[in-house]
Amino acid sequence: MKSRMKKLLSAVLAVGLMTAGCQNAGQGGGAANTGSTAGADAAGAASGTLSGQLSIGTASMGGAYYPFGQAIANLVTQYSGGLTMTPEVTGGAVENCRLVASGDVDIGLTNENHAYAAVNGTDPFTEKSDLNVVARLYPSVLHIIVPEDSPINSIADLKGKRVAVGPSGGGTIAPLEAAMKAYGLTIDDIVPSYLSYSDGFTQLSDGNVDVALALAGYPASAVMEFSTTKAVKFVNIDEDKFDSIIENDPYFNKVVVPADTYGMKEDGVAIGINNVLIVRSDMNEDLVYAITASIFDHLDEFAAANANAKDVTIETAREASVTIHPGAQKYFDEHK
Repeated sequence: MKSRMKKLLSAVLAVGLMTAGCQNAGQGGGAANTGSTAGADAAGAASGTLSGQLSIGTASMGGAYYPFGQAIANLVTQYSGGLTMTPEVTGGAVENCRLVASGDVDIGLTNENHAYAAVNGTDPFTEKSDLNVVARLYPSVLHIIVPEDSPINSIADLKGKRVAVGPSGGGTIAPLEAAMKAYGLTIDDIVPSYLSYSDGFTQLSDGNVDVALALAGYPASAVMEFSTTKAVKFVNIDEDKFDSIIENDPYFNKVVVPADTYGMKEDGVAIGINNVLIVRSDMNEDLVYAITASIFDHLDEFAAANANAKDVTIETAREASVTIHPGAQKYFDEHK
């Protein structure tokens, strides 16, 4: 597979990476100003020596996206035949859709509902974006966390409370609003603080907020760190509320987080949502093929490097509600 990818990339990366580089050069003013550098040496690619650098948009420190994106970047760097990929700290799921669409990052992690909304130009996006999915990944869980001795036991109890809701542009708001709607509440009924997951749980530890959120696979590093100093519990969603939540947004599902994940007295019951890897729809087909192969030819290594990668399979990867990029689809068609 390595030799095949090298041949493919040697033949096409001069065009593909040059295109990406031109897009980035013309659109370098994005929100994160990450300065994607794909195609930094297109001439080298043309001669068969690959030296293109790609960036992957992740999220803030303390969640699952950054280490997951780092694991992907390592695989691409090691197995693509000469590309280098680096993870970028960003605002998270919503911002990554905008950053990929604008060309400020080459590839990004997001939630499937946000990818769908970005492609269709629906809230929180105001225009349609030319994005494709590379693969469906693992499910994220909306952690709504309080200290074990907190009097907050239900979503209904959030009214009037100080809530660290995650970074602005992150993915927590949509599932939080869905949960609150089921209880007759809106975001206006809480006092939100838009903080990174790490900062949010630091503020929870210091007593400056009452609740902290993280949308991540479990165990989430920010929650794990907090739980080493204080016993925690989930603010669970009641069983009878899930039907209305899922009916309004079929991207959501029910996830039970085992009590021993964070040393809790009882399981956490939370909203889950699938994550996807996205690229611009005009990214070179063979470049996307090489990225896809770098990941899915090495799933055992991926799973060994990142706990969430254990939930990534080639069977579920191809089942996305947003169009799969032709380069990824070619790989999946070859591996039925």
